[in-house]
Amino acid sequence: MTTSLPDGTIDRLSTTPYYAQLSSYLETLIASGQYATGARLPSEHELCTRFELSRATVRQALQTLETRGLIQRISGRGAFVCAIEAPQGWMIQGDKGFLETVLSHGRHDVSTAVLKAGETILPECACTALELAQESAGYELVRLRALRDVPALYSINYSPPALIPVLASGREVLEGRSSLSSLLARSGYPLQGAHRSIMAVAAPREIAHALDIRRAAPLLRVRSVSWRPDGTRFDMYEAWVRSDLIPLEVDVNAL
Repeated sequence: MTTSLPDGTIDRLSTTPYYAQLSSYLETLIASGQYATGARLPSEHELCTRFELSRATVRQALQTLETRGLIQRISGRGAFVCAIEAPQGWMIQGDKGFLETVLSHGRHDVSTAVLKAGETILPECACTALELAQESAGYELVRLRALRDVPALYSINYSPPALIPVLASGREVLEGRSSLSSLLARSGYPLQGAHRSIMAVAAPREIAHALDIRRAAPLLRVRSVSWRPDGTRFDMYEAWVRSDLIPLEVDVNAL
């Protein structure tokens, strides 16, 4: 079974590699059901022509999908969509936030509860990461993600003073129905780059309670600071992840 490729474009000005844009686009089509299990994707030649990409770039995109278990390439026949059995992870290297990542993987069993949101005096670590004076005002957003109603990820985002009105008016984000990353991008803060670090930690009391695990149970803590094209740092977050529920993923490619 094959289907024609819906409209889609490659952003030539984006910092995201072309192969990653193509693989993400095809993954979205697979997750939405436009390419069902067993369907054959367009050939390498068709993809090269349609997106004006080199064969090497198209092959790297297909390799990414195959590595993720989404397709199977059969010599002489093409690339076919596989049944997705394993849970998809949270891509910690990439230009998407958690919500976009899990939804693009076809996960619709994710829920978000906003535990706290509002203007606050930022903690020392956030002021340092965002290159602000100590005790600067900013915005704090605390959320709890659940997979199939099981608490899986606790996160705190800190934003600089300039973003207080943006976040305060982001109703869908504050109701847990939309992505913070998308809101920031629409408001003039597209992601140019980020630094993320991961450490195994023992769950603090408050976070253990929120995740419904015992205190000091093992978690992965992710810390990140993001900046836009002019170098302005606009988001610092900490996330505590139950990696038994959400595998973390990183794509590595040669520049």
